[in-house]
Amino acid sequence: MMYPLVLDLADVGVPVTVTCRVLGFSTQAFYKWRKAPLSQRDWDDAHLINAARGIHAAELPGRGITAGENRVARLCSQERIWSIFAAKCGLNRRSGPPVHDDLVQRQFSALAANQVWLADITERRTDEGKLYLGAIKDVYFNRIVGSSIDSRMKSSLAVAALDHAAALRSPVATIVHSDRGSQFRSSKFVHVLSRNGLQGSMGRAGACGDNAAMMSFFALLQRNVLDRKRWATRAELRLAIVTWIERNYHRRRRQRALGRLTPIEFDLLHTSVATAA
Repeated sequence: MMYPLVLDLADVGVPVTVTCRVLGFSTQAFYKWRKAPLSQRDWDDAHLINAARGIHAAELPGRGITAGENRVARLCSQERIWSIFAAKCGLNRRSGPPVHDDLVQRQFSALAANQVWLADITERRTDEGKLYLGAIKDVYFNRIVGSSIDSRMKSSLAVAALDHAAALRSPVATIVHSDRGSQFRSSKFVHVLSRNGLQGSMGRAGACGDNAAMMSFFALLQRNVLDRKRWATRAELRLAIVTWIERNYHRRRRQRALGRLTPIEFDLLHTSVATAA
């Protein structure tokens, strides 16, 4: 970065040796740079930066560009190009012993609605304190069929979400799959399962993939809502979450797994077919 300065000072009469000594590098290094100011590596880096700027969050291999992951990450960091990525919405929950067997075994699919539901909880901090979202997702049409939002992460949060889903969908013998969080192992949650004729299911401790389909929804929520700004109040964040789920995720986001339909369109279409049959 300082080599061009040597040339500028030389133009006004400052000897190269003096400038190099003052700036802290050898004259040999300067003359080597002058012979080839831009290395092939520099050119390659410049092309990668331009490609990353143009694609920004798309995949470089899709453009026929091959480069190491660490190299791309370094250049993006240098150019302040940040990826929005989603990790597990860590709640630091302690996993206790399961109260149900794993009936899903990472098979996040169903042949009809109300066969398999996924349950989980995520959180976000506001200036007033944390806000927690408990959600129930039907894997058949990827729709959130029940939810509950509260300022405390207690068993009542999970119970309210399941009660909401049961009231809306009237399920029969539905499998409700979750992790081993204490909210889902509580006697209150187990009682709601039994009262509605539902089957509980739990993944293994520390196995993120055992509820990956639910985590993918929370990843979308995190990218599109939770990480978008600093939230001043719980009420503001609550409204943003509900609005995004009902307006964007359910009614606007077309999904490849649903034949490019939205969850609402897929639900209405198959409900109408089933009713006609």
